[in-house]
Amino acid sequence: MGDEPSESGRIANAPLGLNGILQSLVGGSDAPERVSLSQIAATLDERARAVLIVLFAMPNCLPGIPGTSAITGLPLLFLTVQMALSRPPWLPGFLSERTVSTGWLRSVLGRAEPWIVRIERLIRPRLSVLCEGPAERAIGLVCAVLALTVMLPIPLGNILPSLALIAFSLALIGRDGCWVLVGLAITAASATLLTLAGWAAFQSLLYLWIKWFGLA
Repeated sequence: MGDEPSESGRIANAPLGLNGILQSLVGGSDAPERVSLSQIAATLDERARAVLIVLFAMPNCLPGIPGTSAITGLPLLFLTVQMALSRPPWLPGFLSERTVSTGWLRSVLGRAEPWIVRIERLIRPRLSVLCEGPAERAIGLVCAVLALTVMLPIPLGNILPSLALIAFSLALIGRDGCWVLVGLAITAASATLLTLAGWAAFQSLLYLWIKWFGLA
């Protein structure tokens, strides 16, 4: 039939399957109580790095899940620096053997699932030049800076950087350059807010300094 979609069209419009990949990490009812980061990485396919970045960035976007930066900060930094250097995804022993609670992981994925399903429908290969070669290394550099920002002890300051990390990772998983643009927009918003917060903190410290030393 002339109006049937081609095989390449069906592949291009196929869902990413990201939600299924993430849900497979927690297993069934017989899953162990804790799982190591190396075990998580071993279950992933060639998109392992981008999927891991999504996994480690998501908890920082979900209020009410404590200790997220302590668990996710260093893995995010290692993975993004390796992306910037075009190195294969790898975590050192002190991180790869680190374990997380399966219950915690299940809670994160359960709360994020509706959003992941919606977002997957919006991703398809387009503007792929923004996701390949030098562009991917540039994304890695931006993501490394975002990962450092996630690690900073700023109340609610890790939400926008984590959203940007997720947007860039989704772009790489789906070869969708439009999501690179989304990531850049969120990065710009994050930089603006952090700059304003830093300026406000500086002004407050300056005011206290003047008051303490009676310079006013």
